[in-house]
Amino acid sequence: MKQITRNASLIAASAVLLGLTVPLTASAAQPPASGPPPLKWTTCEGTGLDPRQRCATVEVPMDYSDPDGRTIKIAISRIPSEKPSARRGALLLIPGGPGGDSLGDPSGKGQKLPQKVRDAYDLVGFAPRGMAPSTAVDCKLDPADLGMTKLLPWPAPDGSVTESMATARRTAGACVRNGGELIRHISTANEARDLDRVRAALGERKISAWGVSYGTYVGAVYSQLFPHRTDRIVLDSNNNPDHTRVTRGWLAAFETGVEDNFPEFAAWASRPGNPHRVARTPAEVRSGFLSLAARLDREPLPWPGANPPRLDGNALRQTMLTSLYDPDDYPVLARTILAARKGTVPPVPEAPPESVLQNVAAVGVGTICNDVDWPASAAEYQKGVDESRARYPLTAGMPRGPMVCAAWPFAPREPAVRITGRGPSNVLLVQNERDVATPLSGALKLRQALGGRAVMVTVNSTGHDAYLANGNACGDRTVSRFLAGGKRPGSDVRCA
Repeated sequence: MKQITRNASLIAASAVLLGLTVPLTASAAQPPASGPPPLKWTTCEGTGLDPRQRCATVEVPMDYSDPDGRTIKIAISRIPSEKPSARRGALLLIPGGPGGDSLGDPSGKGQKLPQKVRDAYDLVGFAPRGMAPSTAVDCKLDPADLGMTKLLPWPAPDGSVTESMATARRTAGACVRNGGELIRHISTANEARDLDRVRAALGERKISAWGVSYGTYVGAVYSQLFPHRTDRIVLDSNNNPDHTRVTRGWLAAFETGVEDNFPEFAAWASRPGNPHRVARTPAEVRSGFLSLAARLDREPLPWPGANPPRLDGNALRQTMLTSLYDPDDYPVLARTILAARKGTVPPVPEAPPESVLQNVAAVGVGTICNDVDWPASAAEYQKGVDESRARYPLTAGMPRGPMVCAAWPFAPREPAVRITGRGPSNVLLVQNERDVATPLSGALKLRQALGGRAVMVTVNSTGHDAYLANGNACGDRTVSRFLAGGKRPGSDVRCA
């Protein structure tokens, strides 16, 4: 789930599922006995890419229960090992989301990997099914429904979910009309099956992976479906794998994630000498934020160019949520608070092109609605929102609100994959203690589910994405040693 809010991905829309099929198994995703055709590597499109990076496409079934039926294309990228004599295999860079892609990652974050890791692996990125330039989907949502306070189910100022339910019905309807057949087949399990086709197309007997955020769930599902195809697996910023809730559980986790992280912002925002200081004490930062959000609920400020074009309480709360992903973004929230107190507004945050938002939203819809069934009862969501607002005022009930899947008219085609400890012991989890999107409490659930397959490195750090990002040197060294040389701690450790 790489930064669910930044990708606008947890939010997106709905899909069409025609009928029920027999649950799929791992064996259904195996490539044909004759093997895949050789890949045709070409120059990658885009700017700022490493000249060594090359791109190709892999053909996969759209519907794995009909492997001889219609096919779709998965775009992949690769930078080869920098030392062929030290090459171990391929390292798959699994993006967050749902709605993210890693096509540029071999040229980007992959180049932050230590030299020994870059020597040991070809770095491989991809665009998941539905994401351009793979065969893409689009729900053609009304542009007003692409705003973040629409995409995430922020309740009305009085806590009502009526408007959120209406947005869910509108979004679901657009995806049913416009999403095409492919959106019915977008799911985490199918992404994992696609990755095994990519592995085979690369000519690898086994594959290593570095999955981040939602990518940790993809990596865990791949390791469950294809345990003996896995080499060294790093899962970074981990989701609770509860197969009965999946994204519903991840959304609910924002309650604890914000409470884990807001004290860090409050300490920073009250520090003497900070040019963005908003209060004298951490307690005043919190109370001031809640008071300002309530005032903006009553008296929103015009915010020309924003979507929607007003700075209301939910826009402030969304800014808070987004800014807690990375301590480097704390000034964004502080500047918004300081401006709103004066009755002014900050610059409008830069947004991706509408075509990108539409694509991300559609992939998010397919994933979250096809993975698991969501309740349809507004009363059930209202009860949860009311309880959440009372216990977790910073998030104002949003984590238990109705997303688009509340209006999803079709049942999932198969049960969500249940993560277990069956398989080789070759997984390393790395997790920051204070992570707003994938809290430590959820990561511990994944650790428990994997049992003896995994070891966990808990990092005393703040922010989403641990390895080579918001973690610390101890955690980075531990992961690098595992990837480069296979050295994994004998038991769970904490990097202080």
